[in-house]
Amino acid sequence: MIDLAQLRREPELVTAALARRGVSSETVASLIQSDKRHRELMQEAETLRARVKDLSRQVGEARKNKETERGDALAEESKQLGVQEREASARAEELGAEVRELHLQIPNIPADQAPDGLSEEENVELRQWWPGMDDGQPFPTYADHQRVAHWDIGTELGILDLESGARLAGSMFPLYRADGSRLLRALTQFALDAHADAYEEIRPPSVALTETMMSTGHLPKSQDDMYAVERDGLWLIPTAEVPLTSMNRGEILTEEQLPLRLTAATQCFRREAGAAGRDTRGLLRVHEFEKVELFAYCTPDQAEAAQMDILTRAETLLRRLGLPYRVLDLCTGDLGSASARTFDLEVYTPGVDRWLEVSSVSWFRDYQARRANVRYRTESGTALVHTVNGSGLAWARIWAALVETYRQADGTVVLPEALAPYMAGGATLRRR
Repeated sequence: MIDLAQLRREPELVTAALARRGVSSETVASLIQSDKRHRELMQEAETLRARVKDLSRQVGEARKNKETERGDALAEESKQLGVQEREASARAEELGAEVRELHLQIPNIPADQAPDGLSEEENVELRQWWPGMDDGQPFPTYADHQRVAHWDIGTELGILDLESGARLAGSMFPLYRADGSRLLRALTQFALDAHADAYEEIRPPSVALTETMMSTGHLPKSQDDMYAVERDGLWLIPTAEVPLTSMNRGEILTEEQLPLRLTAATQCFRREAGAAGRDTRGLLRVHEFEKVELFAYCTPDQAEAAQMDILTRAETLLRRLGLPYRVLDLCTGDLGSASARTFDLEVYTPGVDRWLEVSSVSWFRDYQARRANVRYRTESGTALVHTVNGSGLAWARIWAALVETYRQADGTVVLPEALAPYMAGGATLRRR
């Protein structure tokens, strides 16, 4: 959540900043007005409560002094004020819930450095990389045998079985087989090993409580994209960001603990609401996928370096895999609601001739920490931590890029050398 104290103190500045994301001034004004009225009602209830307390004292004194008539009059006045106090408290509570609902819907204030824009078409490409680029070689050209979609390659080699996945769980739940399964496992271990120098590995649950989902901003904003286990009041996690953000919910860290870096490999579940008929073939957009996440709690001064570290690690993995990629600086209108600044990594896949997002590296300021109430001690008291996270990496589209990019003329797939130590069955994928 944004800082309500800042909104009260600098309403024009916050309104202008949120306008960069397309948030209307009327929406912000509604929150300001509701918050003001809520605080007025709370003050009114508190004043009445104090008056009732004082009258109760006077009633006691009057009756002690046998001033029956005065005591009865004071008691009647106390009774009437008590009714008013309860009504004011009820109205304050009702309006407080309205303020919280409005507050939860307001997105984060974008970073000054985030480019302005209202849609993904206005994202800014910062750079591209491909094998040989540093030696002056042009962007790769691809042979006809590499211009085959991964779903056809997977079926031909018997490593991707979309029909069985759909039969078991419905469309967009892929089933991997044999070397296809081993490749996923290899990618996960490859990434975890690469991050083990600085990130503590966590194995969180695959389900989360509602308050855990609220902490990251996935609820209530993206409820339609989440899978709910309604009987138990749980949600399937859409990313390890959800449990990692709440690892220290309600706690106070020491400044010496920061930055606190965590990584986790998990299954991720997303309904992809509204995606029907769009990018739904093969592994372009799926309901369940595997991902290695990188996460950090940090101070405001550490946030930029923490974000750059995650971005660099994700880029390094792509370079080791030899996959051409580009880095996008997301414009304000394309940022996730909780993000202040995000860099996307997209790989090029020759079989579908597309750039596919495989990582989003985001800085959230204290937006998530305010929801999760994660603080750290400073010389003057406590302050909210900043959170940073990014994929390192998401495997469904990486899997697709690898089998398309490294397909050979004979139909086999020869994986990059970096994965060879992790492929017990060999680095060449062929039908067995």
